[in-house]
Amino acid sequence: MNKTVLITGSSSGIGKATVELFAEKGWNVVATMRDTSKRPFSQLKNVVAVKLDVTDDKSIQAAFSDTIKRFGSIDVVVNNAGYGLDGVFEAIDDSMITKQFDTNVFGLMKVTRAAIEHMRPKQSGTIIQISSMGGKATFPLYSVYHSTKWAVEGFSESLHYELKQFGIKVKIIEPGAIKTEFYGSSRVFAKPNTNLGYDPFVSKVESMAIKSGNNGVPASVVAKTIFKAATSKSNKIRYSTGRPAPILLFLRRLLPERLFYAFVRRSFKI
Repeated sequence: MNKTVLITGSSSGIGKATVELFAEKGWNVVATMRDTSKRPFSQLKNVVAVKLDVTDDKSIQAAFSDTIKRFGSIDVVVNNAGYGLDGVFEAIDDSMITKQFDTNVFGLMKVTRAAIEHMRPKQSGTIIQISSMGGKATFPLYSVYHSTKWAVEGFSESLHYELKQFGIKVKIIEPGAIKTEFYGSSRVFAKPNTNLGYDPFVSKVESMAIKSGNNGVPASVVAKTIFKAATSKSNKIRYSTGRPAPILLFLRRLLPERLFYAFVRRSFKI
């Protein structure tokens, strides 16, 4: 019997590439997203598009119930839904912060709980959390986004201890710069009032961030890492992928903090 994977945030970017790769490998794929009206993946026979909003409990439960009814079981859940909020913290209001955490952290937790409720009785399963190299290192203007990814890292690392007894694995994927809409239409940028004095700083950082995104690797690179984590028999938790994530996270561990911070400042010319 083919294995089944449920993937959140599947309409574009990493999620879309992951759907296509798992389908190519012969898995039953449940591609979830907030809007299924465009009938994505209709050309792929073993892919079903299901509506799921990670901030809506009823939506999550309905998607899991539909998947189990259709395929009998879920072997892997990929928590990919999320977006990037960047900008000067002083210019980011509480509603923007709440929305970022509702999606990137609390939504991920809700889907994780639903996955555990299904996987614990059958004593098997893998939960894959899409974090970021920004879950272990930080860059200017991403203070709120980083705080969500650091939360995902801590939550997932701690969770793996309690789930091991039930045969459930937790994996964390830490992508680097990827050519997706993270830097385009999916980006939410909080622009400060020009009289606050941040303009020169923002200009330098923003140009470097966009350049990094343009030079990023395709989403398919991350999809391959996700598939590797999903099929691995090892207890490895973290998988960094896509330049410059592996080397950057190595430097973060290796260098004293002041040297690493100096390296980041020099990279952004700030």
